[in-house]
Amino acid sequence: MTDRTRAAFFDVDETVISVKSMFDFLRHWLEHSDDQRTYEAATAELHALAAAGRPRSEVNRAFYRGFAGTSYDDLLEEGRKWYAAYRLRPDAFVRATMDAIRAHRRDGDMTVLVSGSFEACLAPLAEELGVDLALGTVPIVGADGRLTGDIERPMIGEVKALAVQETIAAYGLDAADCFCYGDHASDLDMLQQVGHPCVIGADPVLAEHAGRLGWTRLPATPGPLPEPPGAA
Repeated sequence: MTDRTRAAFFDVDETVISVKSMFDFLRHWLEHSDDQRTYEAATAELHALAAAGRPRSEVNRAFYRGFAGTSYDDLLEEGRKWYAAYRLRPDAFVRATMDAIRAHRRDGDMTVLVSGSFEACLAPLAEELGVDLALGTVPIVGADGRLTGDIERPMIGEVKALAVQETIAAYGLDAADCFCYGDHASDLDMLQQVGHPCVIGADPVLAEHAGRLGWTRLPATPGPLPEPPGAA
């Protein structure tokens, strides 16, 4: 339980940061590890699934299958290296969302990242931004410390909505007082769990809901990491 009365939930890719973290990390991983795949080969199945209109959750599962047999500790280490370089880009973050995170922290709200990405990408980001929780896809790690290629559940679509519900219940919050930020139609279920949804960018599905229901809309204009990072 917490004495805070509300939370703000944030999708990550193209909502907090301006790229798709898993793909950006994958490129870094293939350039800095012993993984013999090319980026094109590693993403071929993912692109094919997306082009065929398969659910994002299926693409999410396919991404993690590609790391079967990989040391999870190595992935976490490379995740920190990836983020250390990424955070320096002049267009790395979504300005309006960064302002929102800062405002929610200043107001004493719980701040929560909810993403299909995983700890390797989310942990260093959450640490720098000073958010309270990072809820992502959790790869299953075997007794040998290596990924099995399976995941607990893809943190996509309805699962994001469930994670928001679970967090609100666990901390005794009132959903009507909570906020949520997302950029893609797959975030719709999550946005509908709170009293104050906010659409980032111009996704047509979310824009239609925002226009019809009076939701807040913010631009997805990219920019650098604000200084000082994570300041309230």
